[in-house]
Amino acid sequence: MVSQKVIIKDETGLHLRPAGMLCKLAVKYKSHITFRTRNSEANAKSVLSILGACVKKDDEIELFCEGEDEKEALAAITEALEKGFIEEEND
Repeated sequence: MVSQKVIIKDETGLHLRPAGMLCKLAVKYKSHITFRTRNSEANAKSVLSILGACVKKDDEIELFCEGEDEKEALAAITEALEKGFIEEEND
């Protein structure tokens, strides 16, 4: 198991769109991926679980990845969260 703490950069925290993007990224990996914030734990492969954690901008979360591709999963998700999910406009 590997873990890392990350500060959420998205202006609106992990609301529906960033939660969906995080989930879409997490399901690409075979590892079990969760995160902990305050006193709650969330499954990063479940949008409802992510939304239920009520993560706001500047909150610190700790990511946990366990499985055969845990290092790759942790690196990719950490990078995405540190940069902030950039919402693309379709206009």
